[in-house]
Amino acid sequence: MTQLQDATVLITGAAGGFGRSLTRQLLAKGSQLILTDHPSANLQSKLNDLETEASPGKVLAYFDLDIADVNGCEALYGEVQKLNVVPDVVINNAGIALLGTMVDTPADRWDTMMQVNLLAPMRLSTRFATDMMARGQGHIVNISSLAGWIAMPGLTAYAASKFGLRGFSEGLRHELTPYEVQVTTVYPFFSRTPLLNGPRFGRFAESDKPLPNALTTDPNQIMAKTIRAIERNQHEVFPDKFALIGHWLKRYFPFIFGLLGRSKAQSS
Repeated sequence: MTQLQDATVLITGAAGGFGRSLTRQLLAKGSQLILTDHPSANLQSKLNDLETEASPGKVLAYFDLDIADVNGCEALYGEVQKLNVVPDVVINNAGIALLGTMVDTPADRWDTMMQVNLLAPMRLSTRFATDMMARGQGHIVNISSLAGWIAMPGLTAYAASKFGLRGFSEGLRHELTPYEVQVTTVYPFFSRTPLLNGPRFGRFAESDKPLPNALTTDPNQIMAKTIRAIERNQHEVFPDKFALIGHWLKRYFPFIFGLLGRSKAQSS
């Protein structure tokens, strides 16, 4: 079991939908938080709101750092070291999304997405895992997506980043198990966060219709299940019914998604 009361928890992407929910719920658990996002204006305003809420936890520090390259990741690791703490839990939550076929999406946009969604968690996990191994305990949490199992048209680049994060998490889990360091990977479906408003390209830019509310999830509920999974040291978490059903279909009836892909191509 991972104890969150008085635990030091680092959260990336803390100003986003999942990040705000994690912050609020972990403060209620009594965790000591280190938060980062870029830019940090939204993060500071959200912290001001949270300071008015009574909770046993507290924010130790927050940093405005861009982790979309190796220098930003190294800077974050350095700032945490200056606090003279080794995080008990690192939650790689920062992520960006876009919608468009690979041929329509500017290369610099999907390149940045790969940096944030995949390479930043790899870099940060590697850095903090070294300290956790030396201490003989710790927990790394990677927020992936159902797109880490299912790649649909328009989400090819996003799925590539999340497929990669799934593979990295699985391998890292095996490597860290002897050191009593846990790795949890979370695979949510579409949730009502700013990621749903990501940029669109090509034919996907022709429609700005939002997903029906019935096909999206409440980020507070998703993060509540994520926190429960962290406490239980679960390896993989499918925190909503859409993720559970999608994962089940992908494993046992994968041909369904090929049919869906052909159907979308014919209708476009």
